[in-house]
Amino acid sequence: MFTKYLVTLVAFLFIGMLGAQYALPITSYDYATPENNVSPITMAMGAINLNNSDDPYAAYSNPALLATAELSSFSTSFRLTNASEINFWEAVSISNSLKSKQFKYFVLNTKQASFGYQPVAGIHISEPSADGLSSKYYDYQLDKVQISIGGNDKKYDKLGAGLSLKYLSGRLVYLAEHKVGYSFVRDAFIDDKVKGFSTDLGFTFKQGNYTYAGCAYDLFSRLWWENYDAVSIQRRMSLGMGYDSGGSHWNAGVQSQISKSPETTYHLGYGYTWDFSTSTPNAQNSSRQTMDLRLGLYSRDFYGTSNINYTFGGGYYYKNVRFDFSLNNKGMKMSDSEYLFSLSLGI
Repeated sequence: MFTKYLVTLVAFLFIGMLGAQYALPITSYDYATPENNVSPITMAMGAINLNNSDDPYAAYSNPALLATAELSSFSTSFRLTNASEINFWEAVSISNSLKSKQFKYFVLNTKQASFGYQPVAGIHISEPSADGLSSKYYDYQLDKVQISIGGNDKKYDKLGAGLSLKYLSGRLVYLAEHKVGYSFVRDAFIDDKVKGFSTDLGFTFKQGNYTYAGCAYDLFSRLWWENYDAVSIQRRMSLGMGYDSGGSHWNAGVQSQISKSPETTYHLGYGYTWDFSTSTPNAQNSSRQTMDLRLGLYSRDFYGTSNINYTFGGGYYYKNVRFDFSLNNKGMKMSDSEYLFSLSLGI
């Protein structure tokens, strides 16, 4: 009888300990948003790329673009924004916020295959309350390694398909305290690690000068915390088309969430390439030298200037070296603009 009561007491204590576990402060795992794109080429043309295989970061947006890719290169991009304060509640609701100045992406392309690394999230906040009676410390880092492949069948060379496999790992340190007298009392403390995987699936269909394409991001995913329930990453899907004619490049597309209330964004982009390449008698191909100008916009409803993101950028390609940049701002507020820079070296 005593053993029965002891087992019951231990069970109640265990349940009570579980109930006392601190709640995980992260409220969103939504990383494939337009604003989080790593390519200045894509960002400058409306923050979507489903049809441009000449972008060194094409596999990030649509792995199917590797089916016709001819790039052998390695590229890296950096982000620069004006310094702006972000409070604790903004950070945990976004969860993919990056520091104002940060390395954005590294990618190695070998034609139909691509290897990339991205710091998906990097947040560090130490925030005391206005009255000084409480404080929160929040440090969240999540990194991603991505391998992408693309290909097509010779019988159906107009149709391309691609797959991205992603491995994610990270850590969260969270501390909340309040002041009692001259000392701080701990309200919550979390130090936990997370690992997981995710997949992207894409396709392209080329008909003349038109390319129709789509991609599902984080279609199958899982993140496992060491001491918390496993979660899935928010799934998104993009559909669009592109048109190429001479030096002009047009694209249009939509992106929306899957299995949640649609948060659809509509994207438009245009780019023009000036080709200054010259041929030499001893070379089979021209020494590539091009200059690009790009612009675009995207919005959820296009209702008023303040609800529209305007994008602009350009690039210069000389032989095996490529430099690209982009500017993204909402509502024509240049002071809040985000800049992306990229340097690529061909092989």
